Amino acid sequence: MVLSRGWSVFLVGVGIWTWVIWPRFAVAIWQDPRSWASGRVAVGATTSFLWVHALLIAASLAIGTTVGVLGIRSWRQQKS
Repeated sequence: MVLSRGWSVFLVGVGIWTWVIWPRFAVAIWQDPRSWASGRVAVGATTSFLWVHALLIAASLAIGTTVGVLGIRSWRQQKS
């Protein structure tokens, strides 16, 4: 399958967007009192709230990275 230049740019944009948004969300989850058993940030044991969101963030970053790399590879292939 050959992607158009427009789709290649879109995929790269999605990859970049993923890396802009999800790390900021990770900070918000870390600072959320529901992430900690004590109800105070970074004090005590972590809760399933933090772990579920950490898994979601990791999966989203992996998918976003893959999509971005596919977009870059598609863009580079069109130039050769």
